[in-house]
Amino acid sequence: MEYSHSDPELIKQPIGYWSWAAYKAVVSRTRGALAEVGTTQPQWWVLAQLGRTEEPRTRDDVCAVLRDYLDTGQEALNAEIDATVEHGWVTESAGGLLELTAEGRAFFEKTAALQGELWAERHAGISDEEYLTTLKVLQRFIHNTGGRAWHH
Repeated sequence: MEYSHSDPELIKQPIGYWSWAAYKAVVSRTRGALAEVGTTQPQWWVLAQLGRTEEPRTRDDVCAVLRDYLDTGQEALNAEIDATVEHGWVTESAGGLLELTAEGRAFFEKTAALQGELWAERHAGISDEEYLTTLKVLQRFIHNTGGRAWHH
């Protein structure tokens, strides 16, 4: 790969710009690929929360985990949960429990495979060590600037 600048010049580049550019590229690619199969990224998050557990979860349980993902927020996330119900991928019981339908399970598995392909695409030519270092450096930037990530 050809980089934008020499190493001495890259060291002087602003992290805000490059982290934003990486965010925009990754999120745009992910959302575009998910749109091609008929879903949104927040709907995928809901399906993943339900598809990766054996137990039904409440709307509040799902929202508690996801509402801070990319600044989605509670109201928008509830609308995305409603959309998964409207698509027939999720049922919501009278007691408020969310579960995947058979159609939802199949769609979850299809989109999980797509997410795996996207992961491989993003990580091409990047070692686990480089990836780990990148995440630790980004978390240090967040810490050093008094920021807050979803896991805090």
